[in-house]
Amino acid sequence: MTRLRSVVRGCGSYLPPRVVTNAELAGLVDTSDEWIVQRTGISQRHIAADDETTSVLGLRAAQAALADAGLEASDIDLVICATSTPDFTFPATATQIQAGLGITHGVAFDLQAVCSGFVFGVTTADKFLTSGSHKRALVVGAETFSRLLDWEDRTTCVLFGDGAGAIVLEAQEQPGEASDRGVLTTHIRSDGRHRQKLYVDGGPGSTKTVGHLRMEGKEVFRHAVGMITDVIEDAFAATGTSADDLTWFVPHQANRRIINASADKLGIARDKVVVTVDQHGNTSAASIPLALAAARADGRIQQGDLVMIEAMGGGFTWGSALIRW
Repeated sequence: MTRLRSVVRGCGSYLPPRVVTNAELAGLVDTSDEWIVQRTGISQRHIAADDETTSVLGLRAAQAALADAGLEASDIDLVICATSTPDFTFPATATQIQAGLGITHGVAFDLQAVCSGFVFGVTTADKFLTSGSHKRALVVGAETFSRLLDWEDRTTCVLFGDGAGAIVLEAQEQPGEASDRGVLTTHIRSDGRHRQKLYVDGGPGSTKTVGHLRMEGKEVFRHAVGMITDVIEDAFAATGTSADDLTWFVPHQANRRIINASADKLGIARDKVVVTVDQHGNTSAASIPLALAAARADGRIQQGDLVMIEAMGGGFTWGSALIRW
């Protein structure tokens, strides 16, 4: 019996031209290239210009994804933008991307799950597409986290960067087997008890300010590996697959040590892991689609490959999606 699957038609990305190296940050706060690389694996990050809002980054990534898919904007009837740094409190950044693309039909909305946002976005789009209510979705992860940083806090300002990535998903009939192309399973979770470990100390409903990002780094690291492996093991159980079956593991790009520890705990060979954190830093909801686009552009990810994506973010939120490309 055939079934609808959300099949990846294309992906794209956009990074602001301005690159900030560790050496440049060492001139702003008490840090060094050696200190940053040793603890995070990050060498540089991209920072948006004043006129490069989140929707501008997201629009350019969306255009690249559509071009890669060989589709027109009018072919899209669902736009989901995962972001924690919207242009405005409202309207949704997704509607600004929708308007920038010239789409006047369908629906567009934002999704807020911090660094897990793209996984949550893929999960949400998959539900729309496999229900038959929509045909093609544009899932965008776009962030300007530089706007949230306290540039005097060396423990956080060295970690984050700006950027956007996007994929196009299309509802397609598949045989209904493990070899199907598309999203095979998704698993998302949250636990609001951990807010104080990673949050922004502002908001319109509390301080009436944007606020700055605050993080208890050791606590985040301590929870991350366990939460990540939990939802990945659930994905394996749901599909009858294992780490050996994966072609590529594309994790959220937060910290090289978290990436390595998660892969090692799951038994995923490190040569199957796509890593971009060294070049991009942590771009929150944009990190996974940026990594997917990089691995697709250089020929690593090919049609038929089994790809696992996963993330953990403030809240805490965490999730995984297993996709056959």
